[in-house]
Amino acid sequence: MSTIQQRIVRYGELRPCKTAFIDAHTPGSDQKENFTIIGGGVSESPDQHVHITDKIGFNIGAAGQPPNCRNSLHSHTTAEVFFVAKGRWRFFWGRYGTAGEFIAEEGDIFNIPTGIFRGFENVGQDYGMIMAILGGDDAGGGVTWAPQVIEDAQAHGLMLGDNGVLYNSKKGQELPHNVRPMPVLTEEELKTFPEVPVESVVGKYVARYWDLMALGATKPAQVIGEAGVIRDKPGFEVDFLTRGSAVVDPIGAEKPVVLMPASGYWRISVDGYEAILSGGDTALVLPGETYSVAPSMTGQAGLYRIIATDDAAGATWAG
Repeated sequence: MSTIQQRIVRYGELRPCKTAFIDAHTPGSDQKENFTIIGGGVSESPDQHVHITDKIGFNIGAAGQPPNCRNSLHSHTTAEVFFVAKGRWRFFWGRYGTAGEFIAEEGDIFNIPTGIFRGFENVGQDYGMIMAILGGDDAGGGVTWAPQVIEDAQAHGLMLGDNGVLYNSKKGQELPHNVRPMPVLTEEELKTFPEVPVESVVGKYVARYWDLMALGATKPAQVIGEAGVIRDKPGFEVDFLTRGSAVVDPIGAEKPVVLMPASGYWRISVDGYEAILSGGDTALVLPGETYSVAPSMTGQAGLYRIIATDDAAGATWAG
């Protein structure tokens, strides 16, 4: 079992992969960086570094992009939740990314409904970072790309095999003899991916940082859960802690717990070991451990806490 010191990943120590996905050579997407913090993630590349390999029922990752860099349209079969750690981001969705969009600011969180094509772009002035929570130990088994993404990538030397592995013809790689190209979705299959109007997404699947600061003023605000601001049961629950709802008295973790500051500096104590976390840092608390978490200095302070549940990872809950 790894120690708590080995289960804290600092923002400044994150190791990026620039070849994680099929659009890694496509102009406009070729500068994006992907990070796998906890779990195996959904990378298509063996170059992806996994910081913490524990299987906890969900994955934690991140995407970092310079201004005007976008992540191409894709779909997941389990939850894909993002909160903005740094910068300003445009999220968009639909077959061609035109069904709807909105702008997310630092601290805002978005639980993207399963089964729709989605993408995102850094529309800020500087390098930006969004932190991700992906449902299931295998994060849904991979990514389904919009057909134009696969076709564009082929023109830039990248091929995705039906084994889920990426091959780079610019490096002299070819598909192995027993591997076929990943099939492109047919028009009939594409009809199963809905064009969801913006009013069905914003207000139901988006929670704003300043609203959560208000809701969490005296007790933790449930962000994602059966009774959350965002109603879903993706195999984990997310709540939001502020100075007034911090975990001052140590509590025992019954399920894996992940602590991720959205703002300020937070002192965590896990079985007596203390550390300070700030934006972009991630800490994993395992079942049986006792932890507390509270702001370590004055000023603004918000923190996302993700707790595993017994709910199965799968399609967005419609209860």
